[in-house]
Amino acid sequence: MEVNLKRNRLFQRDTLSWAFYDWANSAFATTVVAGFFPIFFKEFWSLGVDATVTTFRLGVASSVSSLIIVVLAPILGAISDSAGIKKKLLAVFAFVGIVSTFCLYLAGNGMWELAIALYIVASLGFAGGNVFYDALLLTVAPTRERIHQVSGFGFALGYLGGGILFAVNVFMVLKPEMFGLASSAQAVQISFITVAVWWAVFSIPIMLFVKEERVQTPGAAGTILSGFRQLAKTCRNLRTQRTILLFLIAYWFYIDGVDSVFRMAVDYGLSIGLASNDLITALLLVQFIGFPAALAFGYLGQKIGPKPGIYIGIVVYLVAILWASFMTTGTEFYILAAMVGLVVGGIQALSRSLLGQLIPPEQAGEYYGFFNMVGKTAAVIGPFLVGWSALVFGSRLSILSLSVLFLVGGIFLYFVKVPKDQTTESQA
Repeated sequence: MEVNLKRNRLFQRDTLSWAFYDWANSAFATTVVAGFFPIFFKEFWSLGVDATVTTFRLGVASSVSSLIIVVLAPILGAISDSAGIKKKLLAVFAFVGIVSTFCLYLAGNGMWELAIALYIVASLGFAGGNVFYDALLLTVAPTRERIHQVSGFGFALGYLGGGILFAVNVFMVLKPEMFGLASSAQAVQISFITVAVWWAVFSIPIMLFVKEERVQTPGAAGTILSGFRQLAKTCRNLRTQRTILLFLIAYWFYIDGVDSVFRMAVDYGLSIGLASNDLITALLLVQFIGFPAALAFGYLGQKIGPKPGIYIGIVVYLVAILWASFMTTGTEFYILAAMVGLVVGGIQALSRSLLGQLIPPEQAGEYYGFFNMVGKTAAVIGPFLVGWSALVFGSRLSILSLSVLFLVGGIFLYFVKVPKDQTTESQA
């Protein structure tokens, strides 16, 4: 009984250690992906190159890294399940991402080819590692009924950790002389090193304290073959696993909407006359609001279930899209950022934990591979809808087209049957 009561505590060592990996790698998502890399790529690595060319190069780099993950994620997930090596593969991909991020410091002025290559590899390390990190959720959650809290806690720490380092990095760029740096450009270069160090240091707990059950395997070749066989079997089974398939379809639509809003926010802010500093401030606002909001959504998922929580997020996004179509001032943009910050972590956290309720634990890596694959193929329909709507209805009303993605996703989600939470061992 004493052991079971201990397992029912949310904040035990393995749970905290797992969540701190989100704290660790979110620094890459904020400082590098969303913050400095796009700006630095245009103004330093591609100095003198036409803006449309740099946009094309950056878009191709993002597409290439995403395409690699789309292909590899389910395969690697299946292999990790068959061999019980989720943590080892997480360590490999994290190492690749950390080293590549650190090496961005070495890319000098005009060296856009090196910068883009390192960015692709670092993004691969980040996204690939998340496949195994997500799959370990079922290992560290004390019980199935606490999975929503644990997932929300991970996203919350990610927003807080990523936001803290990003705030420091922004301050370094704005006041380089206070840090003994020669220029803002040097501050950006140093920020890439801080991200790599932050990512490495806070990855240590998950490597030390999260235990994964060992699986006997017939050597490397047998493990890979077994993984491919399991993947083929799951692909066949998905046709009959209606609930999981419906959820993945629903997720694909509404996360497409989430990603499209994120991708469009900066450009839309610039189009209404906001300065880049204002946009960075708005991004920080999303990070720090996202911390308590993701925690709240985790508890909400436990109390009322993941589906109602996801629906709350969808409704808020629909209101935000409507708000954006009438927005004209910077203050309104900050309100929009606050609205998104309230739900962006929650809708992601509850989606991750809902899948955990639907799948067999022994196939977690594989299904989370599919989950990440679906996430990486998102933001495909959204940009097309916005572009087509802009031609037909005008640019301001075009953003309303994204509401279709949330509505369709919500309809598919309605037909997802969520199993009742399992009772804890101590109650069994």
